[in-house]
Amino acid sequence: MRDGVSASRTWLPKCESYKNENENHGSWETIIDFLVERFPFIPEAVFQQRLGRGDIVDQNGRPYAVNSPYQPETFLFYYREVPDEPVIPFEETILFKDEHIIVVDKPHFIPVTPTGRFVRESLLSRLKHRFQLEEICPIHRLDRETAGVIIFSCDQRVRGAYQSLFQNREVRKTYEAIAARSTLEFPINHRSRLSKGEPFFRMQEEGGEVNTESIIDLVETKGELARYQLKPVTGKQHQLRVHMASIGSPIMNDPFYPTLQPCKGDDYSKPLQLLAKKIEFIDPVSGEVRLFESQQVLVL
Repeated sequence: MRDGVSASRTWLPKCESYKNENENHGSWETIIDFLVERFPFIPEAVFQQRLGRGDIVDQNGRPYAVNSPYQPETFLFYYREVPDEPVIPFEETILFKDEHIIVVDKPHFIPVTPTGRFVRESLLSRLKHRFQLEEICPIHRLDRETAGVIIFSCDQRVRGAYQSLFQNREVRKTYEAIAARSTLEFPINHRSRLSKGEPFFRMQEEGGEVNTESIIDLVETKGELARYQLKPVTGKQHQLRVHMASIGSPIMNDPFYPTLQPCKGDDYSKPLQLLAKKIEFIDPVSGEVRLFESQQVLVL
């Protein structure tokens, strides 16, 4: 682990068998020959720099050199890095930590795990670096655009017990959102079927067997806007965002729903007005009732 980033690995196949399955590919004399073919989107000069720094190692931890021979049927380890990775100017808050879990109050804009142009700035890498503990991993999901409470495991021996809470719907989650004021009768129990939409990162409602459910309530109004309390019964990707758009009150500053907005980069002045406010469950290890609440506030 380096700066909170765990090593990734890739298998080095036999040249002959790989070449039989992939015509005109698979003749590698050196490690850099393989890397250039395996990762064509990365310039050879970048690999030369990484090899020169000792950032690519074999399965015994020995650094490869630029001219190291190819070693079939072994693992190669490397560290993901993004040149000029943007710094996200917000800090997470640790709400709770014991030997089993870490509960974090995540700001908007921080991805939970390394993705795309964010590796070291992901919440996972930040926590690994802060606590110098490689086995930290998230127990559930939270969108990059969404702020609020998220739980990480820091003890793999009991990780499954906490993950089962979410799989078995034994966790009570409460969100808040700011959206257009509605004239509908609340609370609403919104149930629908969600599936992958277009492009691939959006979800859509469609006919068929219901697979999502959210309880939506209006708790405060101010002019044309309102504060909503959202309690997801299920936990599909973008579920609350799609459901709010479906009832005619899309969440304020949502770039995906109801229509996909052109990408203009991160506008830190306009965060998605969705907050994972509370998480409550019975601790599967201690038997205690756990209730964690975000310190963040959505201003109406």
